[in-house]
Amino acid sequence: MPTPQALQMAETADMDLVEINATSIPPVVKIMDFGKFKYEQKKKANEARKHQKAVELKEVWMKPFIEENDLNIKMKKVLEFLAEGNKVKIAAMTKGGKKVLARGRDVVPELFARVVEIIGDKGTVETKSKPDERTKSIIVAPAK
Repeated sequence: MPTPQALQMAETADMDLVEINATSIPPVVKIMDFGKFKYEQKKKANEARKHQKAVELKEVWMKPFIEENDLNIKMKKVLEFLAEGNKVKIAAMTKGGKKVLARGRDVVPELFARVVEIIGDKGTVETKSKPDERTKSIIVAPAK
């Protein structure tokens, strides 16, 4: 409980008596304009939110049997996204075609291994898709 002198000082200064730490003995109080304090706190929070950069998830699609030059072009874009600080989802379509089924199921993991090799130390693999999903994908985060 604040002392009567502290209450009187706050009243004469036309301010509020704010309890900072109630658990200490004696309790710590501060004389301040509480409305102004709350207003400044709100402005600081809005300013911090304004300058905060949200990480986006960019997506790049590839075919399992992509040619080398096409892969280089796609990887140039992936590296650009990573340099901007965004995460990248690299997806490969595996549905339907006889070519995919005829050559076996290890075509997409080989593609992703090449992709990770090209990315190198510029990014790290965060998650991989489940084996039974139709569309295989990996999510790459920028290196810290």
